[in-house]
Amino acid sequence: MNYERKDKQTTVFQKWFLNNRFSVVLVNLLLFFLVIWLFNKVSFVLNPAKLFMSAVLPPLILAVIQYYIMNPLVDLLERKFKVPRVITIVGLLVIVAVLLIWAINTLLPIVQSQINSLIKNWPHIWEDAVSAVQNALQDPQLHSVKNSLNSALSQAQNLLFKSGKTAFNTAITNISSAISVVTMIFMTLFTAPFILFFMLKDGHQLRPYLTGFAPKRWQASFSQLLYDINTALASYIRGQITVALWVGIMFGIGYTVIGEPYAVALAVLSGVLNLIPYFGTFISIIPALVIAMMVSFPMLIKVLIVFAIEQTIESRIISPLVMGNKMEMHPVTTILLLIGASSVWGLWGVIFGIPIYAVLKIITMRVYNYYRKVSQVFAEDQSDKDQAKTANQVKDTKDIVKD
Repeated sequence: MNYERKDKQTTVFQKWFLNNRFSVVLVNLLLFFLVIWLFNKVSFVLNPAKLFMSAVLPPLILAVIQYYIMNPLVDLLERKFKVPRVITIVGLLVIVAVLLIWAINTLLPIVQSQINSLIKNWPHIWEDAVSAVQNALQDPQLHSVKNSLNSALSQAQNLLFKSGKTAFNTAITNISSAISVVTMIFMTLFTAPFILFFMLKDGHQLRPYLTGFAPKRWQASFSQLLYDINTALASYIRGQITVALWVGIMFGIGYTVIGEPYAVALAVLSGVLNLIPYFGTFISIIPALVIAMMVSFPMLIKVLIVFAIEQTIESRIISPLVMGNKMEMHPVTTILLLIGASSVWGLWGVIFGIPIYAVLKIITMRVYNYYRKVSQVFAEDQSDKDQAKTANQVKDTKDIVKD
């Protein structure tokens, strides 16, 4: 009798606590926030690690980006043509160095002169644009929106000049920070090629090496997890850079053909800002439209035509061909993620928010699926699935016997 009561009590405890989904979720949330609270309390211990990572991450990130671009070619030549990896790597690094020297000697001076001229003339361009808008608002039909547009233009102008003044004062007062930034850039450009060389040479051995640290019964699953993360990062990085490159080329050709001032600088800006999904291209078109407005109305129409052609080619041909749907992210999720990441981490959040989310999503889904498999919380669901499967098998067997 005592044994039966004990079994009943144990069953109730398991039912309402151990195997209750709501209780398990609450406990996991409590543990999660407890870990965050503990890390916050011992943050001073992690400061050296933070400084170390801030010094190591820039060259590592640059090397990883180049690795995902170059590694497919290295693997292809080794697999099909038996070319040693070291020879291919050295050849690619030499080609990159030659292209970099060519860009510095030819393309960079053009971009630099156009950017300097654009920065110098931008206040006059902006004032002319404001004047043109105000003149257009003299139309009696637009009188109702005149005050609102004037207020918006005034606020935008004050914000631009205030931001520029603040940035200038910060740059002047923080000479040591500027020197440290220059030093970091130099060290990144100097060390990234060495990291890239060894990543291309031995990168294919990293997954088996990391898998060896996991217990034997988890090695297959852990290896597949690393493969999925690597595939997601590779798809995103290669796709974004390829699309950004083609966007810059298309805008460069289009602006040059129509005679848009500062064509090369605007094209480079469009390619760089295209790394921001959904919003980048639309942000980059604003200065092009303002400049075209100051040239002539036909130039404004030409810029809009170039933008429409570029968007059509990018959305219908380049993006589906290069990116596809490999990230498996809904556009609403992407937009909300960009907004949240930009508010927390600024520009870095916009650039790295999506790949970090993709990695965390893969890890979370793996852990969740494993938890569903081994936990008693989802035992009823699994039992229902097994019963349904058995019923379908019995039904198929009866149908075969009837036939």
